[in-house]
Amino acid sequence: MSSILTNNSAMVALQTLRGINSNLAKIQDEISTGKSVASAKDNAAVWAITKTMETDVAGFKAIGDSLALGQSTVGVARAASESVTDLLKEIKQLIVSAQEENVDRAKIQTDITERAAQIGSIISAAQFNGLNLVDGSQTADVSVLASLDRAADGSVTAASIAVAPQDLDAIHTAVAAYDVEGDHEAALADIETQLQAAITASANFGSVAKRIDIQSDFVKKLSDAMTSGIGALVDADMEEASARLQALQVQQQLATQSLSIANQAPQTLLSLFRG
Repeated sequence: MSSILTNNSAMVALQTLRGINSNLAKIQDEISTGKSVASAKDNAAVWAITKTMETDVAGFKAIGDSLALGQSTVGVARAASESVTDLLKEIKQLIVSAQEENVDRAKIQTDITERAAQIGSIISAAQFNGLNLVDGSQTADVSVLASLDRAADGSVTAASIAVAPQDLDAIHTAVAAYDVEGDHEAALADIETQLQAAITASANFGSVAKRIDIQSDFVKKLSDAMTSGIGALVDADMEEASARLQALQVQQQLATQSLSIANQAPQTLLSLFRG
């Protein structure tokens, strides 16, 4: 039955065209934004996951800054302890020389005093951003923010690397008190203790510096991996989008033509009333 009031063919064609236009608008939006999930209405679950991951990535960038600060601070302390170790080696050589009877111990004492003063200068200058890990002013471990750990329930906890300060000022005090003119044997007995203490301090700083370097590299790789994962979830496949766009444009043209044909159907009814 044909009707001039209800054009079922036109309604079907119009619904088809509306669906095609909707899909076309979506694919155009994907192409313009580069994302298949640009907002929560596109896919609420995926959008929520990616937003959580994005906040973690931002947090890891801040952690990278913290690790860089820790690297610099520990690096200064390590350089200072290694320099002190080198000076103690020189002082030990001088003390060994002072054990001979036919030597000028006064001149040796002068050299020892100068090197002890240099140890004091190194220790005083070994600070970064106001923090000195070798002068004895810092007694508690220093925490370097190293990671954010997200549990299965969504809770987040911070993980840190502890840096133990080393009191090299005690070494300076001991060395500054050496008197090879008065008691060269006592100086010889003590210098090995101070040298081993400086070596231990250097080794400790070296170990924690290496750990910070490893953690810093891991955080960078983790951040890159998470960024890649976010992209895999929300980024649009541009090759697929291009192919879909072409197909939808053809469908739109055909649907428009179909609607035009359907709209002309009532005109055929006029032939029924021609005499």
